[in-house]
Amino acid sequence: MENSFDLIVIGGGSGGLAAAQRATEYGASVALIESGRLGGTCVNVGCVPKKVMWNAASIAHVMHEAAGYGFSISTQGHDWNELKVKRDAYVARLNGIYARNLEQKNITTFEGRARFLGPHKVGVSGHTLTSPHVVIATGGYPTLPDVPGVDLGITSDGFFELEQRPERVLIAGSGYVSVELAGVFRSLGSEVTVLTRKDGVLRSFDPMLRESLMDAMARDGIEVVTRAVPLAVSGSAGQIDLEIEDGRHFRGYDCLLWAVGRSPASADLALANAGVRMDAAGFVPTDEYQNTNVDGIYALGDITGREALTPVAIAAGRRLADRVFGGMTDRHLDYANIPTVIFSHPPIGTVGMTEPEAHARYGEAVKTYTSRFVPLYQSMFEDKSQTAMKLITAGAEEKVVGCHVIGPGADEMMQGFAVAIRMGARKQDLDDTVAIHPTSAEELVTMRQVQGG
Repeated sequence: MENSFDLIVIGGGSGGLAAAQRATEYGASVALIESGRLGGTCVNVGCVPKKVMWNAASIAHVMHEAAGYGFSISTQGHDWNELKVKRDAYVARLNGIYARNLEQKNITTFEGRARFLGPHKVGVSGHTLTSPHVVIATGGYPTLPDVPGVDLGITSDGFFELEQRPERVLIAGSGYVSVELAGVFRSLGSEVTVLTRKDGVLRSFDPMLRESLMDAMARDGIEVVTRAVPLAVSGSAGQIDLEIEDGRHFRGYDCLLWAVGRSPASADLALANAGVRMDAAGFVPTDEYQNTNVDGIYALGDITGREALTPVAIAAGRRLADRVFGGMTDRHLDYANIPTVIFSHPPIGTVGMTEPEAHARYGEAVKTYTSRFVPLYQSMFEDKSQTAMKLITAGAEEKVVGCHVIGPGADEMMQGFAVAIRMGARKQDLDDTVAIHPTSAEELVTMRQVQGG
């Protein structure tokens, strides 16, 4: 027996949930298919539990810094397992909230792996579903390198399964997952080494951010080893050895964590049955309206290979529902000027172009403003870390095309500046804004130091 719906959503992560729930607001009948826990990567093994761990690491930093403000603090250490239990319970509550929301909105849910039977026909757990509109929002999963002994390591998914904090941690990878988890491990007491294939971490970010974070990681005692390509893993749990291609060895680690990228969860969807095209890596390409190459089939979120960020998937899902069911014929997500935060220690906030990207697009019409300073909070410490900021402008009117910050509070201050930049703010607009003093954010509206041009 076939079940017909106005919309089928494959994937109960951030993007799929957003599309499904927005569609019901326009009266659409919706089926949602999910094989795991509701909430997807973000809620279960990503943003939410990661931020809990980052919060714990930040508290550890504050306790260490308290002496600078006259406090004498002693602790009995950190109970990793107790935090895990509380964190997991919080995530489970979120899973329940999502399930209740779907029920309240009369969204029909199916548990299991979806498989296309045709362009507008999907099979799941013995059911056949049909709809003129199908959204693919199955997300992705951590990539494992093709090296012998790879299974001796864990991924970011495995990080959230750890019952106890490992003493010695080796992390292979240079992206945001690597630097974020390295900061958590180190702040809570682990010895941490990070291996990068090329010349450092966060290669796609502005050079100022990369260099400043590398300095901060070194100051915190995190060893970063560059040009280290994994060759083979040996040993056993608790005594892991990694050999890299140039012959160097890293021995005796309690935990090896692979943070080498993410792959699209598309292999078992039988997309060929629907005629949906994938690229060589398995991502599903779309146009600016989230359309795949097949009419009535859409893709959004990490499965598309574009910005792998929860708010991006949510925004794309809601705009798609607005267009398909809400009559907003030109509604779509603009992927330019998407802000993001790296929850490293210290955090990074960034929006717009990097300096190299701006020069590649605008040539000599680029002007860069920078500031590097000790924030007031740090002024009481003997070892004073700095905050660094950069504004990148283009053209005679000095339109702001990039804004980059690393330092305490960067995660919270970036949202407002992202609004201004999206609205086309010029350097003069920032200069004409009265500063809030004393804050670090005020530096972005008082910045005078020019570099380049």
